[in-house]
Amino acid sequence: MSRRTLSSSRGNMKIAPDTTAHGGFDLGDDFRHEALFYGGLDGFVEGTGMFVREGLEAGEPTLVVAGAHKLAALRADLGRDADLVQFADMGEVGLNPARIIPAWMDFLAQNAPDGRRVRGIGEPIWAERSPDELVECQRHETLLNVAFADSPGWWLLCPYDVGELPSHVLDEAHRSHPYVWQRGRHTTSPTYRDLETAARPFDVSLPPPPPGVQMIILDVEDLHQIRRIVARAARTHGLDAGRTADLVLSVNELAGNSLRHGGGSGSLRIWSNDRMLICDIEDAGHIDKPLAGRERPSTDRENGFGLWLVNQLCDLVQVRTYRTGTVVRLHMARAA
Repeated sequence: MSRRTLSSSRGNMKIAPDTTAHGGFDLGDDFRHEALFYGGLDGFVEGTGMFVREGLEAGEPTLVVAGAHKLAALRADLGRDADLVQFADMGEVGLNPARIIPAWMDFLAQNAPDGRRVRGIGEPIWAERSPDELVECQRHETLLNVAFADSPGWWLLCPYDVGELPSHVLDEAHRSHPYVWQRGRHTTSPTYRDLETAARPFDVSLPPPPPGVQMIILDVEDLHQIRRIVARAARTHGLDAGRTADLVLSVNELAGNSLRHGGGSGSLRIWSNDRMLICDIEDAGHIDKPLAGRERPSTDRENGFGLWLVNQLCDLVQVRTYRTGTVVRLHMARAA
């Protein structure tokens, strides 16, 4: 099949609109972010296997990040070609979805330092994701377009199982991906969310804390007491010593940020559910950088480490900026 390049601009991100059966694409210098709609494990292997083989034929380094059982099935299908592909378990890389963009940035830095073309497959969304995790995965999918708008051309394919995921999740996939691959055809998405909208502060409502949860006022003189309160709650709810220390450090970092940058005050709430110990830190500050906490901070910068640190330490981090201020919600899984 002949190749063609049709470039246009959508927001500030260059895309190459196509409506074609599967075949090669000449992407030029563009980042192609595409959703693959498939059905079942066989559909996953068929679509991703075709994608990987095309990349290998073109000499493009490829990283596949998905669930362990899907990686095993794809490896088996690829046979000896699997040795030419990089694999990573999304259950580890993307436990907290805010860690996925840094992983792709590292992949590009290591495999395309000179701007050579590469490919990736990333499946952050599956049916067993909790509602909180799902929202953060969807936010991640949108922010990929912001993070790589100006990157050298590479192709990222994001599989969605149409037999397992509800329709509202698939609808959101159309909004977060400029391209969709379904039933053997590649098309542009008419509902794709432009970059200006994607980069706005994220203000989707968080579920409210349970009734009766105490609000603790943050004060610079009492941060030691805050650390003791968090440590006691963590131990009570079954976190081991290491995870307790991680949560205490995370809350302490955010509390200090609230007092320095969030209007000089803030509050903390702590509660738990069946799976998680949850801490809310709220202040009057505003976060206007859409990739805050998802870009590795430079060592020569004094600021920017707080959200990065908590994203590395906590199982889930939810950041919301409203007109009245910012809420950062930390989740740490309790012992099984």
